[in-house]
Amino acid sequence: MKEIIHSKKAPAPIGPYSQAVKVGNTVYISGQIPIDQNTGNLAEGTIADETEQVMKNIGFVLEAAGASFQNIVKCSIFVTDMANFSIINEVYGKYFTTNPPARETVEVSVLPKGVNVEISCVVEL
Repeated sequence: MKEIIHSKKAPAPIGPYSQAVKVGNTVYISGQIPIDQNTGNLAEGTIADETEQVMKNIGFVLEAAGASFQNIVKCSIFVTDMANFSIINEVYGKYFTTNPPARETVEVSVLPKGVNVEISCVVEL
């Protein structure tokens, strides 16, 4: 049975998708971009600021699913410039100090709303 997970703290979807979907003990978190739900605006500043907002948004969805960053088993990171990888990796790494999840990082030509980073996750409860 499929259960839709929604956090009012995280940005509302900008298309026909859910923030996350739970099936059994697995939660699939849709790609999060650096939108600040409080303002509805994109996070401004550096790629580190954008990545931090993405991770906060993931945290809000995790909370709504009854999970934490320690429950994440896989992440997919999409970036528009691989030259930003080390900065993104530094911010991302603060959330996984032990037993980090599996991951891939892929450079893409464009992301929604012109952002520079998007991250999706698979979570095991």
